[in-house]
Amino acid sequence: MWFRSLSKLGASLALALWLAPLAIAKQTNHDFALVDYCPAGFKFNEHSVCKLDSIYNTYKSPHNSGVGGLKAGLPELRDGFRPEVIDLGRYLFFDPILSSDGSLACSSCHDPELGFSDGKGRAVGIHGQILERSAPSLWNIGFFQRLLWDGSKASLEEQMLGPLYSELEMGNTPENLLKTLNDNATYRAMFAEAFHSGTGTSANTNADTIRLDMVYEALTAFESSLISLNSRFDFYAHGAHNALAPSELEGLNVFRSFVSRCGECHTPPLFTNQQLAIIGVPEPEDRPFDPGAGATSGIPEQRGGFRVPSLRNIARSAPYMHQGNFETLRETVGFYNKGRGHAVPEDESLLIHWHIWDPNLRDEELDRLVDFLHALTDEGFMPEIPMRVPSGLPPGRAIKAQALTVRTP
Repeated sequence: MWFRSLSKLGASLALALWLAPLAIAKQTNHDFALVDYCPAGFKFNEHSVCKLDSIYNTYKSPHNSGVGGLKAGLPELRDGFRPEVIDLGRYLFFDPILSSDGSLACSSCHDPELGFSDGKGRAVGIHGQILERSAPSLWNIGFFQRLLWDGSKASLEEQMLGPLYSELEMGNTPENLLKTLNDNATYRAMFAEAFHSGTGTSANTNADTIRLDMVYEALTAFESSLISLNSRFDFYAHGAHNALAPSELEGLNVFRSFVSRCGECHTPPLFTNQQLAIIGVPEPEDRPFDPGAGATSGIPEQRGGFRVPSLRNIARSAPYMHQGNFETLRETVGFYNKGRGHAVPEDESLLIHWHIWDPNLRDEELDRLVDFLHALTDEGFMPEIPMRVPSGLPPGRAIKAQALTVRTP
């Protein structure tokens, strides 16, 4: 009898644990506290909001001028948030509550351990659906004026609407997202705390109600705090001339030369000029040609164009290009060395960017380029990854591609 009772109890507990993720709307745990200090790399200004504190802010040389001097300044950052709003965004970023079925978080495609990407050639959305392009890194994303691979969005608030509400990505709706968050007593308390002072752009006039603009602002605040500006290259740029190894310094000289022209598009200190570029990268085997910016802008001359990505922490975010076209950095730099337009399909006529030509670099020079790219690695300001989130669901992390059973829409 006692064994049968224990069996029933065990079955009940197993059922309860299995149903727990489905009860995210009823989570009422209040032991989550938002921090009242700025993230690493930021400091309070006179308005008690967090502003970037970087040596680059003291340099007068404009960003995106030529190939970029060592002491070039930064473009404007989307900062000026209260620390509580940033920290609320951190919890939301890792919480699968943002997806329609509680299976995916923002961090499922933008994993900190993978350079805030996911290690896949093409991202995987809800129900295992394989998307058309890779998940780009989010390091320094608050500086960008062009977002997504096709550069079609101009702000983080605008950009996030796509993944949140796409049936292929997180599959949610504005109505369901609001209901799920407002049914969660912990999040209601956290939103009230984050927006209570009225200094945010989405000041809460009703402490019992979560609004969509608050969700978007909190996520934007967190993503804008992902700053990487303290690599060995940065120490060298600021005057520590022994910060780069001899092989890395040789690679920097190749990178900035008018032979390779790497620095003309990947302009320091962000290592991007934030422009669109048509480089004629080959699509992965059996994949159709991706028209890139030309499909969203409607401008024929932009066919095959993509946003120039930052090279910060590039060694962490393989594979490379918009569909994971190359597996390694060596393979990637080798592509540029094979000649202008060499991989363009015969039935395509693309306006290849004028910086792409025939550098004819030696293998040794290509190797030194890769050495230098590794010197751009800096994750010293990595945010704390929450061990648990207010929904009670497991925090979202990228899943290895080989472990997935996927279907292509």
